[in-house]
Amino acid sequence: MKRTEQNRKNRTKQEEEGSVSNKSVVVFVGLMGANLSRVHEGNEERPYPGLADIPENCIAGIFKHLSPTDICKLARLNRAFKGAASCDYVWEQKLPVCYQELLSKLPISKPHSLSKKEIYALLCRPISLDNCTMEVWMDKATGGVCLSIPARAMAITGIDDHRYWRWIPCDESRFHEVAYLQQLWWFEVDGTLKFQLPAGEYSLSFRLRLGRASRRLGRRIYMFDQIHGWDLRPVRFSLSTSDGQHAVQECYLEKTGEIESNVPVRYARGNWTDIHVGEFEVKNENKLTEVKFSMTQIDCTHSKGGLCLDSVSIIPSKLRKETMKAL
Repeated sequence: MKRTEQNRKNRTKQEEEGSVSNKSVVVFVGLMGANLSRVHEGNEERPYPGLADIPENCIAGIFKHLSPTDICKLARLNRAFKGAASCDYVWEQKLPVCYQELLSKLPISKPHSLSKKEIYALLCRPISLDNCTMEVWMDKATGGVCLSIPARAMAITGIDDHRYWRWIPCDESRFHEVAYLQQLWWFEVDGTLKFQLPAGEYSLSFRLRLGRASRRLGRRIYMFDQIHGWDLRPVRFSLSTSDGQHAVQECYLEKTGEIESNVPVRYARGNWTDIHVGEFEVKNENKLTEVKFSMTQIDCTHSKGGLCLDSVSIIPSKLRKETMKAL
């Protein structure tokens, strides 16, 4: 009886193995699947639909929810995906509300003949606005609008007196020059931005460095002989918006002795440093956003000097956090 039961189990197992051996499953795995599986039973083939069979408008409907980077990657799958990745419907969702105004600043003879994808690519390059007092561009990976305001566009106390300030060329700046402070007692820098930003949260930062760059025998060297005064009192950075938002940050730029408690130190000697001032939120993207910012150290009991001021940047807060994680 036991032998009969064992023989029956063996025959069942052999039949199952034979059935599986007559089938071969070929699965092509690519980015999100380059094709669906096909099952061959003996000589009979049963084809199933693949990604190439998905209508282009359906793919475009999915693409509008993806990032520009993901869209460009998926465009390499097949013709349908490539066609959907070039649809104006997809890229119009990625363009900022002010893209037509930005496009008008570019030296293009027929901007209306451009596709939305081509417009997106053009706006990812820096665009100089208002007589070179501001540069704006879109982050290629996220589509976020970024701005940079040079020191030239700011109100700097004593900037016209060569005893205190000098404009020096700098190939490390996107504006090719920086304001260099030699010596001053009353240090104050103010600026204002008016721009139609897309809705979202933005971060504002000052870009500066202690020490000036020079070249000797073809090599870049840094001169620190005029740096003084930044370890005695903290520098105050602030921003305010027209709708009542405020942010304040205080920090020392150097540390040589005891400092006040709870005041951070940002070591800016010899390195370009982004001093993060704070965040502000744009709620209404259909109107101009006005942002005022300042950098002050007005304790007249001591002088300070040896500082290079490059620019102020405004970028989406999410982009800044991702950049900080990558460092």
